[in-house]
Amino acid sequence: MSRLFAALYDPVMRRVERACLQEWRGALLADAAGSVVEIGAGTGANLAAYPAGAVDALWLCEPDAAMRRRLARRVAQHPALPATVLDCGAERLPLAAQSVDLAVATLVLCTVPDPPAALAELHRVLRPGGELRYLEHVAAPAGTRLARWQHRLEPLWRRCAGGCRLTRRTSEAIAAAAFDLAEQREVAMRPVPAVVRQVVIGRARRLNRTA
Repeated sequence: MSRLFAALYDPVMRRVERACLQEWRGALLADAAGSVVEIGAGTGANLAAYPAGAVDALWLCEPDAAMRRRLARRVAQHPALPATVLDCGAERLPLAAQSVDLAVATLVLCTVPDPPAALAELHRVLRPGGELRYLEHVAAPAGTRLARWQHRLEPLWRRCAGGCRLTRRTSEAIAAAAFDLAEQREVAMRPVPAVVRQVVIGRARRLNRTA
């Protein structure tokens, strides 16, 4: 991800954050507690949503150096949060197995190179019964005109939007990674192009894997 993309991310997303994302992030993380790992923390858009008194440890994973520098500056603005910035991708987390209570993924599973590997890592580090909280834009229903446009535009979009894929079916991937989609709702993100408008917000419980 380029330094230019990192510099433009917050200004470009400002209207969307004010219109809907800030509210959704707040609702998703209002009762976050214990030890938390967030993948693809970016510039730290979620930091204001974490309840400082309830979170014991917050691991913020971000593989992009330019994003990570901005993330570190934003962490400094939230001294009450016990946050640590980690240089790592979602597919390989430097955390012990079953060591965290809550995992967070917001607008990131569209960009990770290997979603099954990332979700397997989150499953590994979560304690039994731990939760994955997610807010992700997803592919339109198969066979629709919008889905066809997502497939057409994805190569160009991916190059311009930091590796973002328009055709990810994230809910299905989470369920396939031994999570129970305990709660999920679909919402429309605005003001954004139609190809990234459909969003799923949910909580998924870690299940024990079966042979």
